[in-house]
Amino acid sequence: MHILKKNFKVLFLAVFVAVASCSFTTKEFKDPDKDKLLLDLVTYVIQKGHYDPKSVDDAFSADVYDNFIKGLDPLKRYFLTSDIQDFSKYRTEIDDQIKEKDLSFFNVVHSRFLERMAEVTELYPEILEKPFDFTKKESIDLDYDKMGYAKDRNELRERWRKQLKFTVLSGYYDLVEDQKNMEKGISASEEVSDNEDEDFDNDEAISRPKKSERKSTEPFVPKTLAELEEQARENTKKSLDEYFDFTKDLERKDYFAIYLNTIVTEFDPHSNYFAPPDKDRFDLQMSGKLEGIGAKLQKKNDYITVIEIISGGPAWRSEKIEVGDVILKVKQDKEAEAVSIVGMRIDDAVKLIKGPKGTKVTLTIKNVDGTISDKVLTRDVVEIEETYAKSSLIEKEDHKFGLINLPQFYFNMQNYKERNAASDVKKEILSLKSQGMEGLVLDLRNNGGGSLRTAVDIAGLFIKKGPVVQVASTDRKEVLDDESDEIVWDGPLVILVNELSASASEILAAAMQDYHRAIIIGSKQTYGKGTVQNVVDLNQWLRNNDMGDMGALKITSQKFYRINGGSTQLEGVKSDVVMPDRYSYIDIGEKDYENPLPYDKIAPAKYSPWNGYLDYEETIKKSKARMAKNKELQLIDDNAKWIKVRRDEKQVNLNYNEYSAEIDQRKEETKRFDSIDKYNNHLKFVSLPNEIELMVKDTTLMEKRKRWHKNLGKDIYVEEAVHVLEDLKMSHIKADKVADIKQ
Repeated sequence: MHILKKNFKVLFLAVFVAVASCSFTTKEFKDPDKDKLLLDLVTYVIQKGHYDPKSVDDAFSADVYDNFIKGLDPLKRYFLTSDIQDFSKYRTEIDDQIKEKDLSFFNVVHSRFLERMAEVTELYPEILEKPFDFTKKESIDLDYDKMGYAKDRNELRERWRKQLKFTVLSGYYDLVEDQKNMEKGISASEEVSDNEDEDFDNDEAISRPKKSERKSTEPFVPKTLAELEEQARENTKKSLDEYFDFTKDLERKDYFAIYLNTIVTEFDPHSNYFAPPDKDRFDLQMSGKLEGIGAKLQKKNDYITVIEIISGGPAWRSEKIEVGDVILKVKQDKEAEAVSIVGMRIDDAVKLIKGPKGTKVTLTIKNVDGTISDKVLTRDVVEIEETYAKSSLIEKEDHKFGLINLPQFYFNMQNYKERNAASDVKKEILSLKSQGMEGLVLDLRNNGGGSLRTAVDIAGLFIKKGPVVQVASTDRKEVLDDESDEIVWDGPLVILVNELSASASEILAAAMQDYHRAIIIGSKQTYGKGTVQNVVDLNQWLRNNDMGDMGALKITSQKFYRINGGSTQLEGVKSDVVMPDRYSYIDIGEKDYENPLPYDKIAPAKYSPWNGYLDYEETIKKSKARMAKNKELQLIDDNAKWIKVRRDEKQVNLNYNEYSAEIDQRKEETKRFDSIDKYNNHLKFVSLPNEIELMVKDTTLMEKRKRWHKNLGKDIYVEEAVHVLEDLKMSHIKADKVADIKQ
């Protein structure tokens, strides 16, 4: 997020100049070991530059110990109890080792991990040589956090046997279903794939997506069940072979980067160490030049998870991928086999997923609700136009309302005045006003943030001059103000948010809530990211460096606070009117991370609430009453609870009949939620005249707006926003008589 005031950049620079002057630019490193240099450099810089540095003590050591071992072996399928006993002597010594540039803990764990992986590469082929008995009554426990490590090699072998049986059972089930469909004339190649060769999560086992029904022209020769079971084992072995082929390419430096990141993320989840290849990839993402699917990914345990959909990108345009989805496999265009990326390094997974513009990639996705499906995407670059603000006129009976969708808080880095989110939102407001808009909905759902300056400027469109946000660094606090007297829209205002509204979105929503200028409708709370990070090139702090590129650090350096003094960190912005959605009962956002910075308060800024509404609180009460009676919202809430229950289930049957019966049961259960996507809010959405003129020449734009309006027509949240706009009654106070901000 870009800071509005120049002196914040100066302050941050000064911090690191101080770091440099007292440490690495004057410090001679005689130790030739680059790892020791990196360890010393990384820990020193983050302790000096972090907004809220942690004490590197025994408690810190214990956390690094636990998280590094868990990071290497999250599913507890490599280390033995005896290994953990050997490691345990280091549990409270890592802090001392960091200070002494001692790598003993890392060396011991890394060496043992390579040994165990080598043993497993001999173990799984042996297990997969023989058929599995799917008539046997047994199950697998997938609660890895509560599971202990295997006591010996026999117990480890049994653990792998069950996990492999689970994976083969999944593939076997898919092949049996494919064959049934082929016998009915349905092409297996056109079906949605459910197989998850290397995913040992229970969600796979208890639900399956719907199948498409496209006819096959290829001859069909049925296989026996024994042949299908053998094929499922072969597919599983191939997937594991490919996975371990990837791991063979990993070097010591790759594992050491994991260790450094374990140390850095103990300070907070947004601080990271970037090894040189990671830094290059980060730079590409920030420049927007990376061609791929348009999604930001993060590795959690062994799984590659979507943490952000980039507006205007292929994933965003396809409407097939959502935050929280887990990518299990990647299949290149025209290739027969998909490659499992479960357990793969994120660098290697990204290499498989990204590719040249115009090529297709098939992703096997474990969706948020636990179903498994294939999603075909055409790789492309982000469509810049789709990241910009767009608006629609809402017609309801004889009333007109405006809706502005803002995907992100963008600006031109070379020239802020050339084009930015604030100036575009202002233009959209003026256009909507010219069409007789009586109330405005500002849609910030899924908006992950961007430029802080644009958030402050947008707030200024709705209030007279005054404070918008407070920014705190380690040694000072600054209040950022809207300095314009102009109020572009002084009518009813509703802001829509959800759990994925983050950073600048939260700042704008919080300011409008504190001023009582807008009613916030949406999820229980927003994302909860109230911090700002800076990327620091580690090489600049070294003198006479002949050890090569040292990478970079992304460090949390500041924290945001509302004008009422509360932080947006962790707790986000709590909606005035809460409406359930699919994320209601699962952790999405800052609270889903380990080690987030805490929520806290500072002194409030001096401001006076907006007094342009006659019935602000009464309108909120009316909306809550409507929500309590709404059957569609109850169904959405029931679906959210159902998703939560399914994600918490940890026992999975390894008996084929029981496994299959559970899948059928889940399919029936999901049918009751089908109507959610068919809802009709009976509102009419119309493009503005200037956009209609563009559509005459641009049929692609016309199709995009048709799709957008169709989705808005099914949007129950927009419907309630319009109800709230109808209920809000304005006082007769004119914009130029709104109470001035108290000095």
